[in-house]
Amino acid sequence: MAELNAANAGTYKFDNDFEINRLGYGTMQLTGEGTWGPYSNPDQAASVIKHAAELGINFFDTADSYGPWFADRYLAAGLKQVSNRSQIFISDKVGQTRQGPNVWTPLGESSYLRQQVEVSMMTLGIDHEDLLFLHRIDPNYSVADQVGELVKMQDEGKIKHIGLSQVTVDQIKEAQKYAKIDAIENLYNVANHKDDDVVDYAEAQHMAFVPWFPLNTGKLIGADSPLSTIAKKYNVSEAQIALAWLLKRSPNILPIPGTSSIKHLEDNVAAANVKLSDEDFDKLSKLSH
Repeated sequence: MAELNAANAGTYKFDNDFEINRLGYGTMQLTGEGTWGPYSNPDQAASVIKHAAELGINFFDTADSYGPWFADRYLAAGLKQVSNRSQIFISDKVGQTRQGPNVWTPLGESSYLRQQVEVSMMTLGIDHEDLLFLHRIDPNYSVADQVGELVKMQDEGKIKHIGLSQVTVDQIKEAQKYAKIDAIENLYNVANHKDDDVVDYAEAQHMAFVPWFPLNTGKLIGADSPLSTIAKKYNVSEAQIALAWLLKRSPNILPIPGTSSIKHLEDNVAAANVKLSDEDFDKLSKLSH
């Protein structure tokens, strides 16, 4: 049996300082219901982070709006317990305000974006953001102003890499007028890959593509469904096949499945060992809606 290690998914190089394992971890589930408030067991949340690092995950994705702030606190607590903290790469996001459970309101005002970066660094215990996403483009402010503020902080050494979340190719091109964009984070999974054009553009531009909701399998699972049939063929879970599809789709894709369960975490990491055949990859690719 192959070793359980995220490194088996291959690597992606952001810069000379960081070459990360492609299979990462997202912290969104480490909050209360509706991504609001604290997680029911903070110690468990920190333990999952620690174990993820032990399994070779060195890319963690978070956001100030998860909780808000709670996921960041658990991430910081978990990473304090790992021996290779200096080798951990964190992607963070700012630009969403929260007014309650399941309520998300973009705010791209420059002083707000700057405030959130400063508070995030303080909460995470870091002196710079490895990768900072504009969580959403706020239509009430120009892209030049929103991205421009991140560039100012980049020039100040507070942000190394700039990314955009939930954007079109045209929006990426607009942002590229003002900054070097190194990563995109959009909704994308085996059941919904409407943003194929964004993945392809990102790859051509040497940008990482971070798919959020990577394990949404929609109606593709169930008795005799295509995804379940292929999972049985490889003797793995449907989730592992969904992640294996993402890893094979493009070398710039960095899946970030999140969980608060050690068992599910280990199941997700085991996806790094699944190598889909071209035939099975093509079958799954035709199932998107």
